[in-house]
Amino acid sequence: METPIYIIEEKLFRKNLSLIASVAKRADVEIIMAFKAFALWKTFPIVREYINSTTASSLNEARLAFEEFKSPSHTYSPAYKRDEISDIARMSSHLTFNSLTQYRDMAPLALEANPDISLGLRINPEYSEVGTALYNPCAPGTRFGITHDKLPEKLPSHIEGFHCHCHCESGADVFERSLEHIEKLFSPWFGQIKWINFGGGHLMTRKDYDVELLIRLMQDFHAKYPHLKVILEPGSAFAWQTGTLVASVIDIVTDHDIKTAILDVSFTCHMPDCLEMPYHPEVRGAEIVELQRANEPCCYRLGGNSCLSGDFMGSWKFKKELKAGDIVIFEDMIHYTTVKTTMFNGITHPSIGILKNDGKLEILRRFSYENYKNRMN
Repeated sequence: METPIYIIEEKLFRKNLSLIASVAKRADVEIIMAFKAFALWKTFPIVREYINSTTASSLNEARLAFEEFKSPSHTYSPAYKRDEISDIARMSSHLTFNSLTQYRDMAPLALEANPDISLGLRINPEYSEVGTALYNPCAPGTRFGITHDKLPEKLPSHIEGFHCHCHCESGADVFERSLEHIEKLFSPWFGQIKWINFGGGHLMTRKDYDVELLIRLMQDFHAKYPHLKVILEPGSAFAWQTGTLVASVIDIVTDHDIKTAILDVSFTCHMPDCLEMPYHPEVRGAEIVELQRANEPCCYRLGGNSCLSGDFMGSWKFKKELKAGDIVIFEDMIHYTTVKTTMFNGITHPSIGILKNDGKLEILRRFSYENYKNRMN
């Protein structure tokens, strides 16, 4: 087998998709796939058998939805650029603004480009149970959404929906508590809107997730607000535990009794979430142990093959001593990892230029949608 390689298993992928489609039908909600977690567009023919739409956060992602998923996206971005908003609107069915300022500046351009587009505002319930600050969208000082005290009593005339995101790989019990805060603060405006998007982080394909509770919550919500269409966009749930990242051991080095297996993958290049969160991924056939045990037999720190000093994690205890050429398999490495290996969120890379001695700026390279698309598969 060639390494390194991501391997997604169709059987496991379809199992997740079947559950998601079942929840959508039973709960009478629309569930859409978030590209920020999974954007392998060559699998879209499979995904389209189960769901009808996706969510995008950039011009590149909106274009991927429109051209490869064959349907306009539900689009949200913390900030839209004036030279991109018209193209984004033409490729979107729903467009959510992060602030009232963005709405005032960009809504006329969006409506001119697509008069049928449905506009929304992102709201901030100021409540989240996400433990890691880096991943908490409602932490104090957040750049996401509008708090209830900043909303006008009468919403702008073209606003038809609310978007709210306050979860990260959370259970239905967390959603139940979050929903109480959302309703308490924002229900006075529910009569003025047509839809509400409860965002991502609903990890309904995890084994211990209470699917029945989620369905009851949505049924009760529909009973109270029958005019509101409900949308969920669980990012991780689609590709949760559907595949692996397979690596090979290149060398074993030892320093201060710590053995490091250097792999042909990199945490900083291929698994940045491991360093950002941080969390230790599961390794097939190995158990995570305390670093103090790193000098025991069969215990290794795993290191990437980049030149960053901190490109390592550890320690794992394997069943036997590792040697060059051995295979190391990282479990559950399809959601988020694949997109962060490429161009996360479809965010355009900066152009590269050189300021010449004559004062003129020469552009050496510009990055395009094709760079994003081609790196996703």
